[in-house]
Amino acid sequence: MKTKIKFMLYFAFVVIAFSACTPEQKANEEMTTEEVEVDVEIDFEKVKSEIQALEDAYAAGEKAKDAEAVAAYYSDDAISYSRNKEPLKGKAAITESIAKNIANDSLGNYNVYKIVDLFVEGDTAVEVGSWTEFSKDGIELQNGNYISYFEKMDGKYLCVRDMSTTTSPVNPTM
Repeated sequence: MKTKIKFMLYFAFVVIAFSACTPEQKANEEMTTEEVEVDVEIDFEKVKSEIQALEDAYAAGEKAKDAEAVAAYYSDDAISYSRNKEPLKGKAAITESIAKNIANDSLGNYNVYKIVDLFVEGDTAVEVGSWTEFSKDGIELQNGNYISYFEKMDGKYLCVRDMSTTTSPVNPTM
């Protein structure tokens, strides 16, 4: 089972990484004849702290039932992949889906998101994280994993791709 999870995480990382480059970016990279090496030191702990702050703000937005606060996590051209649905393309579609989920929530459950692994290069970061859903009384209900690909834009990281899974058994009636 762990091998399957590791494979799925690796596969999701590859899909996100390849889908993050636009054809224009790829063409520009191919046209470059000279590589310029820039020695920029990355403060890993600072990036990790920034990404965890994004996750905490996302969770706080969910708990406050504030779709705009949750959607602040995403870039305008983000794509979000979830189980059992078509990908949500663009911040507007993501925000609409979040608002709909919040409006349908009558239980008051909340989520906690934690970084498991973080890979940083230049102005990009890939986070592998875990989420846990709790009842309003603090009882753990379910959990899962996610991968988020971030790009630094205007001095802050924004999620441009994400994908979420659950570790809960599949409901055979679905």
